[in-house]
Amino acid sequence: MVVIDAGHGGNNPGAVYNGRQEKDDALALALAAGRILEQNGVEVFYTRTTDVYEAPLQKVQQGNEAGGDYFVSIHRNSSPYPNQYTGVESLVFNRYGEAARLANNINMRLEQAGFENQGVNERPDLVVLNRSEMPAVLVEVGFINTDADNELLDTRFQEIARAIAEGILATVWSA
Repeated sequence: MVVIDAGHGGNNPGAVYNGRQEKDDALALALAAGRILEQNGVEVFYTRTTDVYEAPLQKVQQGNEAGGDYFVSIHRNSSPYPNQYTGVESLVFNRYGEAARLANNINMRLEQAGFENQGVNERPDLVVLNRSEMPAVLVEVGFINTDADNELLDTRFQEIARAIAEGILATVWSA
């Protein structure tokens, strides 16, 4: 089972740029990628399917209780200045092991979909990564305050959702 977490939600919009809210992009991507996983026979547990907020600790506990095999939290990145950075980045607790393999698989496919690949980085301080009982990845799908990344997401949305799902499938099927 794959736990799909749409970052933020409810009264926590995440990063905001020109009226665009991270929570909305994250939820749309989570649902679209999850559907593709389900169509490929993978059981999916969603931490949210509507615009509600739960703390990151609640989300990871739900995933742990559901018995997930992988935890993928979907977000959008942001930078101090608009159009400063571009690309996809995945965060893991530890750069070695199954979570890093999952992150690399997702990043590689998002790069093929048109994003610059900013790599996999360790962030042991993030609750969804350090409290997960399964390999966990937080994927930052482009910068919400970079116009080119938003245009890419908007014009190639289905391809990007498929890239996330295919990165997960490559990991699940080879485990």
